[in-house]
Amino acid sequence: MSYTGPPLDPFDPFGAPRPRRSLLRRGLTVALAVLVPGALVGWLAYATFGPDGEGDGGGSAGAGTGTTTAPRWPNVGNGKSGLAAPSGSADTAPSGSASSGAGPLAGKVVVIDPGHNPTNVQHTAEINRQVDIGTHSKECDTTGTSTNSGYSEARFTLDVAHRLRTLLQQQGATVKLTQDADRPYGPCVDERARIGNAAHADAVVSIHADGSGAGNRGFHVILPGSVRAGAADTRAIVGPSKELGKLIATDFADSTGTSPSNYIGGGTGLVTREDLGGLNLSTVPKVFIECGNMRDSKDAALLTSGAWRQKAAQGISEGIVSFLRG
Repeated sequence: MSYTGPPLDPFDPFGAPRPRRSLLRRGLTVALAVLVPGALVGWLAYATFGPDGEGDGGGSAGAGTGTTTAPRWPNVGNGKSGLAAPSGSADTAPSGSASSGAGPLAGKVVVIDPGHNPTNVQHTAEINRQVDIGTHSKECDTTGTSTNSGYSEARFTLDVAHRLRTLLQQQGATVKLTQDADRPYGPCVDERARIGNAAHADAVVSIHADGSGAGNRGFHVILPGSVRAGAADTRAIVGPSKELGKLIATDFADSTGTSPSNYIGGGTGLVTREDLGGLNLSTVPKVFIECGNMRDSKDAALLTSGAWRQKAAQGISEGIVSFLRG
């Protein structure tokens, strides 16, 4: 966006000629004429794009049922369906933890795990190597899925993670990301679990979008099953993880206006799995959320909308807040 000020007029509004100025005053006038529009352009750009230089998130479009004030975020295509999201992420802060130090979640640690990595596709040999997840071996990571128009799951998960991080920090939580497009690939699924464990996280959420067939719509939250094999022992986290998952599912549906999956979970929006390394190796409460199906055109229209992604982050945030506040 640019702003062009009105042309300089040597006459006042009533048509009377202005008195002649000294050279010094003329110099000052020219300087001000240059600086004032420039400052106004800067102010307008900041008001429109926010401190990260991205487009506005549409004001209150991302507001949910809680009292958190939604930050300004990019509203790709003004929230209209079917428009591709930007190639960059909305927030490029490092993946280290940060907290406001005040708020209802002060002292709480949340780890956000953005599924996959935008550059995994360039490191197929590395991500295809096998890692131990307790019950069996599995690929280090995958490239993830994408919409038919090419908007990748990895870009989606990172964007939602940034929005979620901001909302949780506003509540006073200390937040850490497992990756922030700050590494060439991964991390592997076993390392993703270790990051949450090492942080002694009070809650961990892994963000994903599904790649199922057309016509399959809706979200679902994946809960850890009871696993005790090798390095995996989820028995202590099954109960609290289920509570976390139920709260996120409820608030996600309320915030986004979307329904639980029509193809998995029996309409509950909840699925239990024992084959995911990120869950099997976790020692802290953790769930996955598949926010929608990227291969369905109607779900894809939502997933590519910045306004909808803000609502998704709001719903996940409210579920986490409810869980941590008991």
